[in-house]
Amino acid sequence: MNWETVSFDWNQARAFLATAEEGSLSAAARALNVTQPTLSRQVSALETELNIVLFERGTRNMLLTEAGLELLDHVRAMFEAASRMSLSASGQSQSIKGSVKLSTTNTLATYHLPAIIEVIREQAPEIEITITTSNLVRDLTRREADISIRHGRPTQPELIAKLIRETTARFYASTEFLDRIGRPRSPDDLKDAVFLGFENLEQLIAAYGEYGVHLTRKNFPINSASGTAINEMVRRGLGIGTLLQEDAALFPELELVLPDLEPIPVPIWIVTHRELHTSRRIRLVFDLLTEHLANI
Repeated sequence: MNWETVSFDWNQARAFLATAEEGSLSAAARALNVTQPTLSRQVSALETELNIVLFERGTRNMLLTEAGLELLDHVRAMFEAASRMSLSASGQSQSIKGSVKLSTTNTLATYHLPAIIEVIREQAPEIEITITTSNLVRDLTRREADISIRHGRPTQPELIAKLIRETTARFYASTEFLDRIGRPRSPDDLKDAVFLGFENLEQLIAAYGEYGVHLTRKNFPINSASGTAINEMVRRGLGIGTLLQEDAALFPELELVLPDLEPIPVPIWIVTHRELHTSRRIRLVFDLLTEHLANI
């Protein structure tokens, strides 16, 4: 279909754009200060006018269809052009406001994100930020988050991923723990040591093996999906943990185990959904996160 030849109501277009950017009818209705039934009728009327389906129904969130994604760029361009005209006439800058949902690991959220959120709040105080902690990327594909910060690159074609930088992870333990068991001098000295494990333990053991540290499940009596929980247990002398160098540097009571052992590279990726990347508020947060996470 040639979208440029289609004529439709501006209120319907605005309802469609808000629903696409907010991800649900209820959030879009709040953003536009209208009732949800009114907004739903406007979106349905636009679909009838165009004779296409713009959103997939039956899910908690409003997911754009292929036709909806195609239309989104045109509608957004229309409103941005109208906004530029208005700004030019009034001489006022456009405010950036609305909701942005972030998903990241709990260590990044706890140790490093607060300082960046402070910068975002200073530059765009009308943006509402919601932070969830998760090790999965499905929150993006399900539209449960707008931006995700991860240590692995996603493969889904609908996602945009940018490598911020690579950091490293190494073995750390508390001084008290090493005073108790002795300081290992070689990987063989670790064969009976207590380690703290993450999710996918078999994968973790295999990864350690590639670095010459050969362990079994018996080395991991304690496991957790929470990075902050692991870090705290390492600090309390419960075992050896694999920590990011930036996290370990926060705790002077921790010592590097086997300093000569090659560090494990850990990438930091920032990810968003491809059509959300053109939202002004999401782009602002995306860019600020990218800038400041590069320097932690």
